[in-house]
Amino acid sequence: MTDHTSKVLRVGALARVEGEGALYLCLQDGEVAEARLAIYEPPRFFEAFLRGRSYREPPDITARVCGICPVAYQMSACRAIEDACGVVVGGQLAALRRLLYCGEWIESQTLHIYLLHAPDFLGADSATDLARTHHADVERGLRLKQAGNAIVELLGGRAIHPINARLGGFHRLPTPSELRPLAEQLRRARDDAAATARWVADFDFPDAGCDHDLLALAEPGTYAIESGTPTVMISPSGAGLPADTNRALPTRTFDVCEFDDHVVETQVPHSTALHSRLDGHRHLTGTLARYAISGRWLSPIALEAAQDAGLGNPREGAVCRNPFRSIVVRAIEVLYAVDEALRIIDAYEPTPRACVDVPPRAGTGYGATEAPRGMLYHRYSMRDDGTITDASIVPPTAQNQGAIEHDLLRLVQERLGSGQPTDAELAFLCEKAIRNHDPCISCSAHFLNLTVLREGRSASIRDGGRDSQR
Repeated sequence: MTDHTSKVLRVGALARVEGEGALYLCLQDGEVAEARLAIYEPPRFFEAFLRGRSYREPPDITARVCGICPVAYQMSACRAIEDACGVVVGGQLAALRRLLYCGEWIESQTLHIYLLHAPDFLGADSATDLARTHHADVERGLRLKQAGNAIVELLGGRAIHPINARLGGFHRLPTPSELRPLAEQLRRARDDAAATARWVADFDFPDAGCDHDLLALAEPGTYAIESGTPTVMISPSGAGLPADTNRALPTRTFDVCEFDDHVVETQVPHSTALHSRLDGHRHLTGTLARYAISGRWLSPIALEAAQDAGLGNPREGAVCRNPFRSIVVRAIEVLYAVDEALRIIDAYEPTPRACVDVPPRAGTGYGATEAPRGMLYHRYSMRDDGTITDASIVPPTAQNQGAIEHDLLRLVQERLGSGQPTDAELAFLCEKAIRNHDPCISCSAHFLNLTVLREGRSASIRDGGRDSQR
């Protein structure tokens, strides 16, 4: 072979993520010249076909953006439209919304931990393979996910694409007799969640750090889920520190209505997903960001589990910047969500009205909530009759693309510096790095085509080279 000979391996799919993507790596003289995570999901035009519709429709329509996290879209849409109408939902209705959101956190984070991410650490190619070697663990994960599903089904009317949430509250409220068996299930789930945190804490984690600004909602006194103020923790490099610095750094805040001024989306040639910059900097939203910014407000049982899992005490400034350990932080968030759901149910007092009135008015409203994968932002403008004239939706995965690309470039460069990895080994490393962030790339098939350009030779890898064809 000459230097101009190309080698193509077509094996293809990034397993255990949600959506379609391709990774392009260019290696020159032992250096990573470029790393691009290309998202080729087709545009689905949600923002466009919301225009001209009634202001009451976005909560139900946007829930269809994602079958895994529909509650996040419903709650962000409700908050934005209620903001435009000058309505604040409080009391028991707000508590029940938080309970519904806890259900989604439990089911979504548990799905990622057990079925998508854990196989990376336990030498399994899939969740099916993992069930053969860790049957009791996978059964525990399924029980835990069922508890989350039960909350969403009761509060939302059904487990997938719930239909009971609406502007101002709900169409129907649960009765105390309906909540009692749910509480019993959650008490068992709390034991499973604590066991999950202990289980993942024993995984073997490589040393790593992430040098990104962190963005999450914050609400003093509670771990922000369905409301809060956008808060930014500066990156270690911004503080003159190494990327693996695991202590809290200075933060700043801005109002939700200023989101578009701080988070700017741009189109990049290699992706249909927009890339975002936060005040001109690369940023990360999601589990690691929430834990860094709000970890001090976890419940006592979750704080104790975090320390036992080796994450340190967030009340003393401990944070986690190792993306591979994000699975541990997710387990802590699941434990917190179960514990918080029980707290809300124990304090529940039936209210006579299932919703408050939300009369239309002309204006623009803004809403943000914490989807399991990070901050989800909605903005709507409407006329005085409630007709929507403009809509903007910024999902967390789109915000994280730049940070994921940076992590890939750094990890591959470190791997090149420690030996001569094969293309298949590089592909598997990249898959693991992407799964650290649980990207919801789209709601369709799961493919990654990895193209590696090695000084005149190209290779296309799928699924870490485990099933390659020349």
